Amino acid sequence: MKKEEFYFDLPEELIAQDPLEERSSSRLLVLDRETGETEHHVFKDIVSYLNPGDCLVINDTKVIPARLIGSKVGTDAKIEVLLLKRKQNDVWETLVKPGKKAKPGTKISFGNGLLVGEVLDVVEEGNRLIQFSYAGIFEEILDQLGQMPLPPYITHQLEDKNRYQTVYAKHSGSAAAPTAGLHFTPELLREIEEKGVQIARVTLHVGLGTFRPVKVENILEHHMHSEFYQIDEEAAEKINAAKDSGNRVICVGTTSCRTVESAADADGRMRATSGWTEIFIYPGYKFKVLDCLITNFHLPESTLIMLVSALAGREHVLAAYEEAVKERYRFFSFGDAMFIQ
Repeated sequence: MKKEEFYFDLPEELIAQDPLEERSSSRLLVLDRETGETEHHVFKDIVSYLNPGDCLVINDTKVIPARLIGSKVGTDAKIEVLLLKRKQNDVWETLVKPGKKAKPGTKISFGNGLLVGEVLDVVEEGNRLIQFSYAGIFEEILDQLGQMPLPPYITHQLEDKNRYQTVYAKHSGSAAAPTAGLHFTPELLREIEEKGVQIARVTLHVGLGTFRPVKVENILEHHMHSEFYQIDEEAAEKINAAKDSGNRVICVGTTSCRTVESAADADGRMRATSGWTEIFIYPGYKFKVLDCLITNFHLPESTLIMLVSALAGREHVLAAYEEAVKERYRFFSFGDAMFIQ
């Protein structure tokens, strides 16, 4: 299966640079995965597509302000550090730019010494292990000094940090937002619950691997980066109850989808569990849990468009994307949404 089979032409001006003022006023393209037929709506219309007894699965991870700008101690050399993964208490795996200035032993100061990092080692793909020292609480200092790690295709400055955060974000740990969830408001979630839809909260901490391009021609040779996930007893019971009663499990975003598909037994049963997943979903994959998906529009040739194609078929997905381009939908993280049923 070739990477180029998932290419589509996207005009640059359709890449959304800013979030809409009203989260749920984004557009919604509804795709029937059996027929390929499409409909056009506003996102808040999603309520009419959900049925009593369905289970809506949301990812309640919280993005940390993981981008730090500092300088090499003793010099004015600017260094940018992106926190990727906490390895132990104050040791993080990071992405450092420029890497050549961050040899082991290098010390980097942030906020005039409020936070100091020492490079311990160079690991896989040139990432750096950095040990941080500070006085106080790390999360509070990070909130003060850090910036939201927006995707590389967003060039505008984000004025309100909370707009790159879902309204239900709870557990800190992501380097990127589960963006399909950005369309929901507390009012919309309340309306969904009042209709008799169960909402199951799961957690998957999104890594920057979500933006990593597929560099191999044969997609089967692509290696996914591992991400930590957690499902509690309550979420597992809600998902199982929906399946047992013949209702649907609808995942909000590819991260929720990857979480339930990673955690499910071979027969699709869920249980409380946690762990690391490297699951790569592409056409030919048989879904064990997911029935429908709410998702944003993804990058050409990305693992995310491959996942969506596994659910709805490559031809249907590419035709729907072509229509979205023609209808001037907004693409990627701050863009519009798609519901695949």
